[in-house]
Amino acid sequence: MARDVQSERPANSFRLEKVGVRGVMKPVQVSRTGHTVTLPTTFDVFVDVPASQRGSHLSRHLEVIGEIVDASVRSNVPSLEDLAGTIATTLLKRHETATQSEVWARADYFLERTSPWGRKSLEPYRLVAKATADRGRSMQTHRAVGVEVVGMTACPCAMETIRDGLGSTAAPRGVPDGLPLITHNQRNRTTVMLDVPEGHEVEADDLIEIVESSLSSPTYELLKRPEEGKLVEAAHRKPRFVEDVVREVLARILKRYSDLPDPALVSVKSESDESIHKHNAYAERTTTLGELRR
Repeated sequence: MARDVQSERPANSFRLEKVGVRGVMKPVQVSRTGHTVTLPTTFDVFVDVPASQRGSHLSRHLEVIGEIVDASVRSNVPSLEDLAGTIATTLLKRHETATQSEVWARADYFLERTSPWGRKSLEPYRLVAKATADRGRSMQTHRAVGVEVVGMTACPCAMETIRDGLGSTAAPRGVPDGLPLITHNQRNRTTVMLDVPEGHEVEADDLIEIVESSLSSPTYELLKRPEEGKLVEAAHRKPRFVEDVVREVLARILKRYSDLPDPALVSVKSESDESIHKHNAYAERTTTLGELRR
């Protein structure tokens, strides 16, 4: 029988917080809000390793993912965060010396959207789920769900600079009154993660709606020329910094999820790809709903 090298004592006895595998791809069947979707999902799973143990048994990570995800294909799961929570608790059962586990699940997701001009299309988004388990708290799990949304921001600063240069709030000659002034545009990526406490539900579709409503404008895969012009005009009527986007998302989450408890964590990150600079603009806030309410 081969030596159990992983269980040997290491030369340098330090505890490691996260040891595991990343980039494990599996199909996941999720049944939610009356429909079932198949999500191509990438998993990252970790456990801690004590100072007395040289390595983690990584094959156990893969066994747990395979068994639980394969079962989800036969019997659909209600959400990615629930699936991640099941994997997190099972990891601790398989790794007797581990005290903590962490699971990330990321999946491409398509949602049917209707543009303001009535055109329907399937638009791409990214779902993110996280779960942790702690053996010291009766195998208590912590779950969070999030989305990554690509949209558009229009810079308020350049718009005001142009307004000042004109010396008047009136439109330039030949431009109809009421039309917003020009500015430069940015492709924006905003990510929000929100805790899902026991007994509560958070819909990813709602988070997508919150983010898109907080941008200058959503973007769409297919636009005809008249629609492109209308979208740009609409975005310029609502210029936003990345700071504005983060604060707007936080405010909308407080309103939408007023039933979530104060300790629930929320994280919002917004990054705009600058069109007139070689750098990007970025803003972030991670806090509890209770702190925001105060």
